Amino acid sequence: QVQLRESGGGLVQAGGSLRLSCAASGSIFSINAMGWYRQAPGKQRELVAIITSTGSTNSADSVKGRFTISRDNAKNTVYLQMNSLKPEDTAVYYCNANLRSRWNGPEYNAWGQGTQVTVSS
Repeated sequence: QVQLRESGGGLVQAGGSLRLSCAASGSIFSINAMGWYRQAPGKQRELVAIITSTGSTNSADSVKGRFTISRDNAKNTVYLQMNSLKPEDTAVYYCNANLRSRWNGPEYNAWGQGTQVTVSS
């Protein structure tokens, strides 16, 4: 099994910055992509940003220019640098990884427990 451990969430004033980290550990053969999703109260979960094994990235229009996703493949870790935070960024942020635990095993998604990000006005 795989465990995703998130850190870096918290309370920050509007205009401030936070850096989220997510490290995958356990039975890992390969990771195809890692990313971040978020869910605000009363809203559906939405994609924030993803990064593939080849380094290509995709992010939501609402965070372009403010958030940057990066990775450290040696550590199976993904980061989300969040700058110019807005109150509407307040949400629970979830780490996601699409991976295989064995070379001939299935691809599947693993999820972190979520970390709260609160941006005050």
